[in-house]
Amino acid sequence: MSLYQRLQNETQAERQYLVSSPIIERCFNGAIERQEYVDFLSQAYHHVKHTVPLLMSVGGRLSEDKEWLREAVGEYIEEEMGHQEWILNDIAACGYDKEAVRKSQPALATELMVAYAYDMVQRINPLGFFGMVFVLEGTSTALADQAAQHIQDKLQLPSTAFSYLRSHGALDQEHIVFFENLMNKITDPQEQDLIVHSAKVFFTLYANIFRQLECAPSAQVA
Repeated sequence: MSLYQRLQNETQAERQYLVSSPIIERCFNGAIERQEYVDFLSQAYHHVKHTVPLLMSVGGRLSEDKEWLREAVGEYIEEEMGHQEWILNDIAACGYDKEAVRKSQPALATELMVAYAYDMVQRINPLGFFGMVFVLEGTSTALADQAAQHIQDKLQLPSTAFSYLRSHGALDQEHIVFFENLMNKITDPQEQDLIVHSAKVFFTLYANIFRQLECAPSAQVA
């Protein structure tokens, strides 16, 4: 079985933990408030701003026999550059202070996911970062466009408030095909096991960001 198929098959429980997060379910039922959307974007900013630094670290730590993968990482870096600024601009389009978000601290769940990503890349194995790629890009493709439409319909926000969600929904369709082809070149069982394990952990950590949004008091950035 290919690695990509393993990722699809062996992370179903963790994926369900994510998509069953109460705030995601409420979003698709049209029961989300503007502050909640901005809180989501704020946490997205706090992890997306680490994507390029993490990718750079991955590229520098891959072994020589993974040169083909290092080249792909270079392409990812070009694609992901500056996406955190898209998020801040979306926040501004919602009528909130994007500079206050830039200066704010991430929620604990966000901090933990970012910390695990750096630990995976720097201490364990840079290949494990692709578990995070699978989670974030796969989730974006499955949910982003639909979520954006539901939120816009409910909150009557301008289209300029959805550049992050909508661009990722469309862009990641291509990314997923690219990612699938890359992962299917990884045939070593131990490397496959590592990436599958990493994806399981990242699904849980990412879900906890959404679940903390539901439970934690809002930062009330205005």
